Amino acid sequence: MNSIHNTDLDLNLLPVLDALLRIRNVSRAAQELNMSQSAVSHALKRLRTFFGDPLFLKSGMGMQPTPKALELLAPVLAVMGTVRGELLVQESFEATHARRTFSLCVTDMGELIFLPKLIARLRETAPGCTLRTMQVPMHQIHDVLESGEADVALGSLHSVPEGLFQQLLFTRSFVTLVNRRNRKIGGSMTREQYFEMEHIIVSLSGRADEAYDAIVDHLAGPRRVYLTTAHFLTVPMIIEENPDLIATVPSELATKFATFKSIKAVETPVNVPPFAIRQHWHPRFQHDAANSWLRREIKEVFDTIPE
Repeated sequence: MNSIHNTDLDLNLLPVLDALLRIRNVSRAAQELNMSQSAVSHALKRLRTFFGDPLFLKSGMGMQPTPKALELLAPVLAVMGTVRGELLVQESFEATHARRTFSLCVTDMGELIFLPKLIARLRETAPGCTLRTMQVPMHQIHDVLESGEADVALGSLHSVPEGLFQQLLFTRSFVTLVNRRNRKIGGSMTREQYFEMEHIIVSLSGRADEAYDAIVDHLAGPRRVYLTTAHFLTVPMIIEENPDLIATVPSELATKFATFKSIKAVETPVNVPPFAIRQHWHPRFQHDAANSWLRREIKEVFDTIPE
């Protein structure tokens, strides 16, 4: 590759900085860039010299960006996103030979239900690629997708940020988790019981009106919320230790929680629309070959999940 320089910065260093900002690991960045680890380390040394800053510091959690690197994050990812999404639209993506890291915005529920199947799929179709997951607040999803820091966002976004493309992946009904030791509830639950009991709700933002099952409150009135948590995976353990608490979750998740012998699922006594899972991406990457390939893989994996 011929070097393209301005008076100081070698623009060929930008893809290296882009990969390091996204992946934060020299060896994995080298794999994605199809470069040797020593070449990436040398490029990082040159970037540090140019910016007069270490950019990344080693810690127990890997390479952590310095404040200067965080300042560069948005403009560098935006520039590289434009290059990939608008200048290289004819570029093909050969999955069997590709080396890159795909980043997904996904909740712990998505990781539990979907991620194992996607990993199995990609290890077969794209053995040189790796995955990274992120939990991103709703108000940041548009920017994270636009910059290219994440490739797609998976989940049930109640207020989809404007300007994003989306595709429906599947829908599931809601069910309610209860503790088998709760003698008040048998094989079913009445509407009165449902609103008398205290609830656990899941909200990434911590706000009850942005909970995954907030549609229940919108349609049937407010519930007695005892706990608001950002994590689905803690719900069955909490109910196991606190028999008087209940939670309304997608049926797919309740199936996974069936391994907890003290937990059972009953029909939610409120008529609510199905829980829909969609994938979202930014229009900048609509024609990006790698992003398009990933979206097709995700859709095909979801199509294999039985009703």
